[in-house]
Amino acid sequence: MAKHDDAAFVADFSLASQVVADVLGNEGMLSPLASPKATKAVLEAHGLDTKYSLGQNFLVNDAILRKIVDLAELDPADYVLEVGPGAGTLTIALLKCAGRVLSVERDPDLPQVLERTLKPWWDRYALISKDAVELQVADLEANAPQFERVLPNKLVANLPYAVAATVVLGYFQDFGFLDSATVMVQKEVADRMCAQKGTKNYGAYTVKLHLYAQPAGRFPVSPNNFFPPPRVDSAVLRLNRVEVTDDDGNVLTPAQLRDVCTVADAAFANRRKTISNSFKTFFAGRGAVGATVLENLPELLAAAGIDPKRRGETLDQAEFVRLGAAYRALLGE
Repeated sequence: MAKHDDAAFVADFSLASQVVADVLGNEGMLSPLASPKATKAVLEAHGLDTKYSLGQNFLVNDAILRKIVDLAELDPADYVLEVGPGAGTLTIALLKCAGRVLSVERDPDLPQVLERTLKPWWDRYALISKDAVELQVADLEANAPQFERVLPNKLVANLPYAVAATVVLGYFQDFGFLDSATVMVQKEVADRMCAQKGTKNYGAYTVKLHLYAQPAGRFPVSPNNFFPPPRVDSAVLRLNRVEVTDDDGNVLTPAQLRDVCTVADAAFANRRKTISNSFKTFFAGRGAVGATVLENLPELLAAAGIDPKRRGETLDQAEFVRLGAAYRALLGE
C-alpha cells in the first residue's frame, strides 16, 4: 500500500491518536480499537488499508472480544500465543486479561502500528515477524520471557481463514506446551473441528485433531462484526488438549500419534469407497512402505479388527488407534 508523506503522516496520526484517546476514555470497553472508526483511523494514519491477499478482516465488536477472553478463561498466570494481531484489537484485550502475549504477524507493515497501539503494555508483549505456518519452537524459545511461564500455554487468535485449520492442528502437534486453543475460524472449519463420527464433516482432519484436542465451547460470529465484513460466517471455538490412550490404557507417544494420522489420511483418501480401496489409493506409489502395506492389507485390517468393506467415516477414535498400532507393527516400528 502507498504510504503518506511525512507531513501528512503526522497530521493523520494526530487525528488517529485523538480517536483512540476518545475511545480509551470509555472504561466499559475492553479494547479501544474495537470499532470501525478507530480501526480505520489507525490504519489510515500509517498509510495502510486492509489486505485481501492476507485475509485481513479486523474484529470491531467489543462484546465479541469479551466472549473470546471469557471462553479462553484467561488469568494473569497465562502466557498467550496470538496469530495475526492486525492492529492490536484482540491483543489489547488479551494483555488486559493475561500476564503476557506473544504475537506472530507476517504483514511487514503492521509492526509499526503495534508499537503505538500496544505501547502501554509493551513490557508484557513480544512480536515475531513471520508466517505463522512456519513458526518453530526455536522462535518461541528465542522470545522466552522472565515470566511465570517460559513458553505460551494458550493459543488465542482471530486466525487468517486460509491457514486456520493448518495452524490449529500443527500447533497442537508441534507445541506440546499449549494446553488450549481459542480461535476464530470460518464456520465450516469449526464444523470440521467439532464433527462426530458418521456425519458429513467427519474426515481425516477431524480424526487427527481429536488425537490432540477436543472441543470445549463454541459461539457464532456474523460478518458484520468485522471490518471489512468477510463473505462467510465465523465461529469462535475452544479446544482443550487431551491425551489419547490405547486399549491397555497407555498414552500414545508422538510417533504412535503420527501413525494414527497416517492411517486416518489413508482411510479418507477416497471418501466414498471402502477402507480397503481407500488404502490402496493412498499407498499406491509410496515406495517400499506403500508396497508393504498393499501386500499385507487384509492382514493389517484384520489385526485392527476392521472390516475391509467399512468406510472411513464409520470408524471411531479407538478403531483408528488400533489401526495405527497394526500399521506400526506391520512396518516393524
